[in-house]
Order: sequence, then structure tokens, then C-alpha cells
Amino acid sequence: MTDFTDEEFDEFQRHAEYDEDEEQTWAIRPNKTQLKRDIAVIHDMCEEITQLAPAQIEKLNLPDEIVSAITSAAKMPFKAARKRQLKFITGQMRKVDIEPIEEALNKIKAKSAHATRELHQLEHWRERLLSDDKQALTELLDKYPGADTQQLRQLIRNAKKEISLEKPVKSSRLLFKYLKDLFEGAQNTEDEQDFGDDSNFEED
Repeated sequence: MTDFTDEEFDEFQRHAEYDEDEEQTWAIRPNKTQLKRDIAVIHDMCEEITQLAPAQIEKLNLPDEIVSAITSAAKMPFKAARKRQLKFITGQMRKVDIEPIEEALNKIKAKSAHATRELHQLEHWRERLLSDDKQALTELLDKYPGADTQQLRQLIRNAKKEISLEKPVKSSRLLFKYLKDLFEGAQNTEDEQDFGDDSNFEED
């Protein structure tokens, strides 16, 4: 979490824009240390948001002026101007209910983390299938019995040939796509089965 010094905190107050209600809130909350923590949490959240893709930012349902400010900050280098822009965004964020924003942001981060794990899993299996690991294909077919064995063998052979001849790795990309579709299909089947089990549940 960002650790504001007293000087940075005072500078933040000078740059942030507050309405009268905000000033009253500060008046009845004299704990400067807690205020610094609160602002630091929002500041870090704003920094995270500036690193999201536009489609992800849209899912946060932010006010238009904050989206515009975030879009500008995302284009700035990590220098003084960006720092000032983040202070401004943080001040604007303190005027809105950040709980639903935090929830939406956490969902986006969880989804991104899941996608990263899936990517690593796909790369792991492709590397094993294209290596000298003779058990790789057998283990994959045991784990995913719905896989097309003939198609997989053909893709593996073609990919290995392309690699050995230093040709463009077209078959390697096709193998990756096939594995991705295979894994997603298996996951969708599991989800449908779980949904079916839940729908058939009867309470005593």
C-alpha cells in the first residue's frame, strides 16, 4: 500500500477537490494517520485501474469524468504529471461509493489471474506434447477422454516437423488452440453437470 509522508499528504489535500460535506467529514475525523491510510487505499486502487484495458474500466461503472481522468493518466509516463493526475483521481474517488467499484475490480483481477493460470497450463501441456515425454499424450487422453486422438497425433507430428525444419510454427499454434478448446469444453461440461446437480437438489 502507498505510504504517504506528511508532506505528500498535505500536498494531496491541496490538489484534491472536496465539497463542503467532505470538509465536514474531515472535521469530525481528526485521525490523520487513519485518513492517510484511507487515501492510500483509494490511491492504490486508482493506480490499478489506470493499468486496466478500456473494456475492463467500463465494467467498473465509473462516472464519466473519472473515466476521462483515468484514461489521461494511463497515457502519462510515471513522472510528476501522472502523480498529480492520480492525486486528482483519488480526490474524485473519495466522493463516490467505492465499495461496488472495489468488488468489480476484484472480480476483474480474479478473472485475469484465472486466465493466466489457464495460459500456463496450456503452455505446459503443449511443451510436454512436443518434447520427448512419451507419457504426455497418454496422460492427456486419460484426463480428457473426449479428445480426438488422431487429430492430436497429427498436430504433434506436424508441429515437431516444423520445429526441426525451422519452419513457421503453424501447427504448434493450432495445437495450442486445440488444447484451449478441449480444456474449455471439458470445463463447460463440468459446469453444466454441477448446475444440473444443484437443480435436482431437494431440501428435506
